[in-house]
Amino acid sequence: MKVLMFGWEFPPHISGGLGTACHGLTKSLAEEDTQILFVIPKADSEITAHRVKIINASSILIPVQEDRNQLSEAQSKSEATNIISNVETIVIGSGLRPYNSPDVLSQEPSISQWNYQFPLSSFVKVKNETRVRYQFSGGYGPTLMDEVEKYAKVAEEIAGQNTFDIIHAHDWLTYSAGIAAKEVSRKPLIVHVHATEIDRAGENGDPRVYKMEREGMEAADRVVAVSQWTKNIITSKYGIEESKIAVVHNGVEPKEMMKGIVVPPIGKRIVTFLGRITHQKGPQYFIDAAEKVLQKFPDIHFVMAGSGDLLAKMIERVAQLRISSRFHFTGFLKSDQVDKIWTVTNVYVMPSVSEPFGISPLEAARAGVPVIISKQSGVAEVMRHAVQVDFWDIEALASTICNLLKYESLSKTLIHKGDEAVRGITWSKAATTINSIYHELTA
Repeated sequence: MKVLMFGWEFPPHISGGLGTACHGLTKSLAEEDTQILFVIPKADSEITAHRVKIINASSILIPVQEDRNQLSEAQSKSEATNIISNVETIVIGSGLRPYNSPDVLSQEPSISQWNYQFPLSSFVKVKNETRVRYQFSGGYGPTLMDEVEKYAKVAEEIAGQNTFDIIHAHDWLTYSAGIAAKEVSRKPLIVHVHATEIDRAGENGDPRVYKMEREGMEAADRVVAVSQWTKNIITSKYGIEESKIAVVHNGVEPKEMMKGIVVPPIGKRIVTFLGRITHQKGPQYFIDAAEKVLQKFPDIHFVMAGSGDLLAKMIERVAQLRISSRFHFTGFLKSDQVDKIWTVTNVYVMPSVSEPFGISPLEAARAGVPVIISKQSGVAEVMRHAVQVDFWDIEALASTICNLLKYESLSKTLIHKGDEAVRGITWSKAATTINSIYHELTA
């Protein structure tokens, strides 16, 4: 089985659970002798994947018509044009922010952004034919829709250059690419829904993103949802038939925790939030619960690890509650830094408003940390012995944190149950299910 797979992140270049999921799944699929052509916007020497061929979208030349309008449009976004040999280099805006609010997505970048943050696109003459190479940044920025469109054009060219049995597109950023590849190859398409615009922004999300998600699901031969929670959203909010959707839970890789880690002490007991600091993840509920916990346990410290559009507001909220001396904002953490956080964490909290799955609770449980998770999450379907609370119930969340800090026996029980649960939630199990879907669609 040979799979053409589209994604936007792959370690070491990740910004959240999407990159982690793509790596875990492809690694386990490869171990089952599935061949994978994994397309990402930008690849470099740091990226390695056993039995997975990485295709760098930034290296693909795409034939285009000699069109003055196309060239002038690109030049209108350019501050300077350099002619080197027969290659015309034009500065074009690039990058994506998949979790931003609609007002951020609609903003036009400034001249300084065009100059300093975005990659180059090259128009090249090859045997009297004009071709373009989009040099993606591999990052995230405000020119979302233009970048997704470019990625789809690259996908069309890649599909025509390679042989494969099936197409697998991860999350909405790549759905247009998957559709384009299907139109060229006539091969079956799977779209993998890791999150929806409904999760990220509720009913007031970006209608353009919603439209692309719905078009991807409708064009797909099979939709893979990371949880029953997500499947319910897909059927009720996107109108997709239940029979077309397969639920495949995410997994977590077995990992030897780092030994001998020395972390500067900030307190004897620490409660941690780890995730994007956005409305979806419920950081405000974590802070409000922390204020109540500190009334009973004034020596507790709270860590909020991550970055996002609500970071400044959360810092302001902590200041308003006068608990800044007990609160620590770390910013985005890399994998090894997350490992260090787990070694000093006594309780992990995920108070998400709508969480398609949630890999961080599995990572915390794997590290021997008791977890509290939102009932409004996919991971609650596989971690049934974890403490579950409604995201909006601040009193219940604060009370649960206090009980875990107060009663050591309760904490130890959750650690033991969490370890048992994690052992059965593997990427290998997910890969086996995905493989069966591949064979069903190509039979």
